[in-house]
Amino acid sequence: MEHEGEDEARPTSSPMYHVERQVYNQGILHGQLHTKDKTTQPLGQKIAQALRCSSKKAKSVLYSFFPILTWLPHYPVKEYLMGDVVSGISTGVMQLPQGLAYASLAAVPPVFGLYSSFFPVFLYTFFGTSRHISIGTFAVISLMIGGVAVREVPDEWPGMTETNSTNGTDARDAMRVKVAVAVTLLSGLIQLCLGLLRFGFVAIYLTEPLVRGFTTAAAVHVFTSQLKYLLGINIKRFSGPLSVLYSLIEVFSNITKTNTATLVIGLICIVLLLGGKEINDRFKKKLVVPIPLEIIVVVIGTGVSAGMNLSKTHNIDIVGNIPSGLSRPQIPDVSLIPAVFVDAIAIALVGFSMTISMAKIFALKHGYTVDGNQELIALGICNSTGSFFQTFAVTCSMSRSLVQEGTGGKTQIAGTLSSIMVFLVIIAIGYLFAPLPQTVLAAIVMVNLKGMFRQLADIAHFWRTSKIELAIWIVAFLASVFLGLDYGLLTSVTFAVVTIVYRTQSPQYRILGQIHNTDIYCDVDLYTEVKECPGIKIFQANAPLYFANSELFTSALKKKTGVNPSKIFAAKKKARKRHAKELKRLDEQRKKAILKLANDLERGMKHEVLENDVSLNGKFAAAEETPQNVSPEEVEHFMIPGSQVHSIILDFSPVNFVDSVGAKALQSIIKEYEEIGVSVYITACNGSVMDNLTRLNFFEKTALWDLFFPSVHDAVLASQATGFSSTYL
Repeated sequence: MEHEGEDEARPTSSPMYHVERQVYNQGILHGQLHTKDKTTQPLGQKIAQALRCSSKKAKSVLYSFFPILTWLPHYPVKEYLMGDVVSGISTGVMQLPQGLAYASLAAVPPVFGLYSSFFPVFLYTFFGTSRHISIGTFAVISLMIGGVAVREVPDEWPGMTETNSTNGTDARDAMRVKVAVAVTLLSGLIQLCLGLLRFGFVAIYLTEPLVRGFTTAAAVHVFTSQLKYLLGINIKRFSGPLSVLYSLIEVFSNITKTNTATLVIGLICIVLLLGGKEINDRFKKKLVVPIPLEIIVVVIGTGVSAGMNLSKTHNIDIVGNIPSGLSRPQIPDVSLIPAVFVDAIAIALVGFSMTISMAKIFALKHGYTVDGNQELIALGICNSTGSFFQTFAVTCSMSRSLVQEGTGGKTQIAGTLSSIMVFLVIIAIGYLFAPLPQTVLAAIVMVNLKGMFRQLADIAHFWRTSKIELAIWIVAFLASVFLGLDYGLLTSVTFAVVTIVYRTQSPQYRILGQIHNTDIYCDVDLYTEVKECPGIKIFQANAPLYFANSELFTSALKKKTGVNPSKIFAAKKKARKRHAKELKRLDEQRKKAILKLANDLERGMKHEVLENDVSLNGKFAAAEETPQNVSPEEVEHFMIPGSQVHSIILDFSPVNFVDSVGAKALQSIIKEYEEIGVSVYITACNGSVMDNLTRLNFFEKTALWDLFFPSVHDAVLASQATGFSSTYL
């Protein structure tokens, strides 16, 4: 009888239900349930159906290709317009100096940074699915493009001549623009093709630790590349493996040639920008819009440089001529494509990874969805189309996106307004920035790396959470720093894939037990209340069963359950030999005893013995009590480890696929344990695993259906009903 008050203590919101039913296995289910007809359509019908057009289908395709049609007709002007205007102006103010600064990373004249801040940004409004990210120039992508441009057109380019250095520099820069444009065209086409082929999933291989380690390494490259502008020294630019080391050696070798005026101006700008960012971060809730320190520094730097004529009086490098107006469209030089193909793939993937990661963050925050495939298409159109207007590859900028979202931006109207601001500068006042010192742009680039360098704190975070992710981060960082961004990315992705194989090859293996009077089974090493079922071992592995880990699965099963068929066979053989020797020894002793008794009788000696007794070493033992009446099976049962186990249950609930090697391993396990009298049951297989096994002809033997159960508890009940009387044969 239950104690009073127990019912009150129980939660009434979660009542317990007990359902009585028979024990099901897959054989019973297979016989009672009717499978659906899965007859596939002929290929011709599939193609005809795919090509069949209807108004509904055409509308769906149009809306998916032009996401702007889904929100622009219903744009709430009163609610969204003011926020988008403020956000667009704030983002546009950042686009201008960053476009000029990141052009130097791409090794092209500054005006091309402005082009890249206009055309792609405007196009993304029509094709992008994210409402908050800011498309445009970004340090990492710009640096990757600059690395390709410098590799193909180095500083010692044949077009450079000492007698006419100005014309030679112009020719070199023009050639670098062609290389940057070719890379942009090809990366855009790659993104477009991947999007049309629905390959948006490729971003999963650029896992977060990899991207963060890679971008931190890119920050090291960017910072190193800007030292020459901050110090005002003239050194050549390196690309490829160990370029960071070569650049640092070159900088320190020429450190005595530092232009003091250039360094002072750059340091003042860095201090102002860092202070402004600190103020914006600390008072962001009180400020209507962030203080646009970057454009303020650019305007002041340009004014001071022009007023004091710093380029002549102090030999300070300036931006130089910025032509007004847009350049005429030109067809990119496709002859350069073979030389930049691999680089274009890396740029396409990194650019997409940056975009989709930021887009998903904002989509989750504001409650809408983004389409990875459409984002690939949008970036592909922005880059491939922009390349005809001499832009270099773009992606999402983290700093500008945070400003665009933080200042109240609701849609890509904000992005359009920011691109219009850049457009006005290009056609009207771009030439005014000609006296701007290069060191000011270098300061802007360096300060914008602050967020990337903060990612060094990931080392401590991943050390506490996941050693494998820490290894991915470190490999991505070191490989990208020392091998260059292109080879570093390839190395990082390869290592990330290796870790996937390692994890599936080295899964966690558990023995499950039952929580008393429930159908819940948990790890016996995790909870004290969980107990193993007598005579039953429940084995679980949290990985697929395939060619890479089938042997590990089998060996772990034998080790964790303590039932190894090969060892049991060896123990059986040894026990039988020992038993046979014992019988032989007893027979010899008995013969000697009988012979001695016969001799004594012949001599007339009388012994009081029982009819079936024999004398053994002066003692009497009944024949039926000697070991010769104990069967070998009974001896083995008490002498062989694991002999008390009559059933092994394999919990396949974490398994998501099985290949042909895994299926053969499973058949071998069932057969091997069957030979020693241990039943093997497989439970909780999902539909895909059952389909895999069916296609692999695993169920050719009808009896195998009876070894599969829909749940662990069904298998436990079945083994308890039939297994307690089992003994080894």
